Parts: sequence; C-alpha cells; structure tokens
Amino acid sequence: MSDQIVILVGGLQLIVSLLFLLYASWSDLKTREVENKVWAFFAAVGLPLSLTYLFLNFSMGTLYYYLVVYGTMSGLSLLFFFVGLYGGADAKALICLSLALPLNPMNLIFRTAGPDIVFPLGVFTNGVILAALSFFYPLFRNMRWRLKNDRGFFEGFEGESKVRKFAVLISGYKIPIQSFEKNSFSLPLEDISISETGKTERKLVVLPEIEETEKAAQRIRDAGTQGGKIDWVWVTPGLPMLVFITSGLITALFLGNFVLIVMTHLIG
Repeated sequence: MSDQIVILVGGLQLIVSLLFLLYASWSDLKTREVENKVWAFFAAVGLPLSLTYLFLNFSMGTLYYYLVVYGTMSGLSLLFFFVGLYGGADAKALICLSLALPLNPMNLIFRTAGPDIVFPLGVFTNGVILAALSFFYPLFRNMRWRLKNDRGFFEGFEGESKVRKFAVLISGYKIPIQSFEKNSFSLPLEDISISETGKTERKLVVLPEIEETEKAAQRIRDAGTQGGKIDWVWVTPGLPMLVFITSGLITALFLGNFVLIVMTHLIG
C-alpha cells in the first residue's frame, strides 16, 4: 500500500472522528442531548475507512488488534452505561470511536512504529484523568464562596459525616436557590423534603443517579417556593463527559496515553 493512501486513510479517519466528536460535544454542552443519528452517521462513515485500511494492509495481527479494540471498548462502554457511570451518548461515542479510529492516526500518517495498545482506550483514560482534574474548579468556587460568606459550608447538614461533606466539597459548590431554579444543567448534590410539621430536612448526595436528579431538583425548587428557608443549594456542574472524551482524543494524539507515560517513567 502506497504511503499516499496510508496518509489519506489516516487523515480521513482523524478528521471524521474529530468533527463528529466536536459536534457531539457542542450539542451536549448546549442541550445535554445528542441525537442518535449523529452516532449512526459517525459509525457509517468511520467504519468503512477502518475496513479500507484493513483490506489494503491486511495481516492477522491487525485483524486481531481490530477485534480486541472493538471488544474492549464495547464491553467497557456498555459496562459503564449499565452501572450508571456513563450516559448513553458517552458509551456510543466510545463505541463509534473504536470503529472509526482503532489505530493511532499519527502512526498511519507519519508511519511510526506499530499501533498503540488499544488506542481508543488511551483516549478513554485520558478523558477520565482530565475529568478528574476538573475538581479544581469546584475548589476555586468554594474558596471564593467562603471568603464572601461569614457562615459554614454545611449549615443544615450537621448530621452528615465528614467523609460525605468532603466528597461534596471537592465535587460541587453552592449556588443561590434562584440560580438553581433557572439553571437546568446543574445537578443537585443534595436532596430535600419538608415534613408534615413543616420542618425542612436536607441530606447530601455524593453520587447522584441521573434518573433521580430531576426528581431531587424538583423537590428543591418546591421547597424554595414553599417557604423552606433554602437560600443556597449544593450542585455539581455536570459537565458532559463527551467534552472530556474529545479532549482525551486530542491529548492522546499530541501528548500520548497519560497512563502509559506515567508507567514508563515509573518503570524507567
């Protein structure tokens, strides 16, 4: 297979993957939804490009690698979806990426040595690491809130454990109840109820389930309008994972697999 065809296939795979993921990230940021037809088109365009490379440069090693990539990413994506760690769009994005970009396109374009160890897995781990680093934003918000307010972080949550308070402190921040009522993208890190005697009862939620967040959000809004004396609400920004998956792809292309880099330095 000529170098020109290799460069063309690798370049097209890269462009297609970036365009679809960038559009999906934009849609997820704007509406928190990505239409299924986006993933259908992504797979329909990306898979033929991968198969073209396999057909023109066939080897059993490459075929096995493709099967490992598809199996690994499909299994991980479905597992994280069913246990509630990923949304449906996130799982579909990783599956489509494994179909469209199983090999590191930089290896195809620049003819460097061998494929990465499951390249889409490196994209995934980079995205997870970047998402974890986003805790600096809540930390900054909480420091600023504490400087401006002469009160404790967890008034009304005196019965909660220090572990739960710490988990909420590094994953979320407080916003006024009025802002929460207008913001449909912030996920509540607390739940609330009003007893028959009119007493407001609040509890922290460390790992909110997507299916339950809207119900909890509505209870918080109701408490705010029913005189529940709620002025601040603990929330997490709920940044869509698709943004981090796309960032994981970009960093994997130009910086490499973060996990492998760290392991290499530790072993070396």
